[in-house]
Amino acid sequence: MPLVDPFGRKINYLRLSVTDRCNLRCRYCMPSKGVPKKQHSEILRFEELYRVAEAATELGVEKIRITGGEPLVRKGIIEFLGRLSALPRLKELVLTTNGMLLPEFADSLAGVGVQRLNISLDSLEPGTFARITRRGRLSTVLAGIEAAGYANLPMKINTVVMRGVNDHEILDFVRMTLDQKLSVRFIEYMPVIKEQGWQALVMTGEGILAQISRVHKFEPLETEGSCGPARMYQVNGASGCFGLITPLSGHFCAHCNRIRVAADGSASSCLFGDKRTDLRPALAERGDARLLAMFRELIAAKPQRHQLSTLDAPHEPFVMASVGG
Repeated sequence: MPLVDPFGRKINYLRLSVTDRCNLRCRYCMPSKGVPKKQHSEILRFEELYRVAEAATELGVEKIRITGGEPLVRKGIIEFLGRLSALPRLKELVLTTNGMLLPEFADSLAGVGVQRLNISLDSLEPGTFARITRRGRLSTVLAGIEAAGYANLPMKINTVVMRGVNDHEILDFVRMTLDQKLSVRFIEYMPVIKEQGWQALVMTGEGILAQISRVHKFEPLETEGSCGPARMYQVNGASGCFGLITPLSGHFCAHCNRIRVAADGSASSCLFGDKRTDLRPALAERGDARLLAMFRELIAAKPQRHQLSTLDAPHEPFVMASVGG
């Protein structure tokens, strides 16, 4: 029987983090000094992560997104993804990456059954890319995107728009969709780590659309739920499409179908919720009865919506890499 929360939402999507470590230090994700590294004993073993995924699919989860940190930095990730892709009830296995290791791993990801990549890319300018990520090279990510294309891996590009930082590049990203069958999704800046004056960085979805409309004519697309919370559009005559993810100005909580499990085994039903459930005691038991019960309890307590807004953010600040982006 599928998981259904108290508000009638069918929960069929698991975001599963395999590591809190990352090879970048994106300014909206973690502090410049990074975060204290967890010991290996604090991170779920692949066998435990597999049990989490298997239990979730038994309860009706059909889509799993592997996240981090940066999932490709974890040794053994390719073999683990191959095991996940063979889960009989799983319909979709996708992976979120910053693209830095894609030149090395793209072929392997396609070979073990990953069906799509979400690639975080916030700038097409080397200098701006370096300022946002605090390390890394744009050329490496672009080479990774090219490698994924050669491997026939469908891709979505995720771009966090920050006013005064990269908002001047919105049209450059839209231009990528004109001749390529590519999906670019613009994401409103979220005050995850609560930098002072974060409100000044927010550019709403409507503001993004207004900028695009000054140059391009576009139409909304019917996506039938395949694009998650994104509202999708296509420039007239374009090969690809672009979309908006608006957690602040137009929250999508009414259609939220996901749960999250972090690499340390803490599970949550809302990114900005304060409630975390530690799955490790259940994973220490031989059978999965307790694990399945904990998932059901988690969904039964799923809030109707988050309380985040562009004027007030009552959540406790956290590092996105620690909960699985």
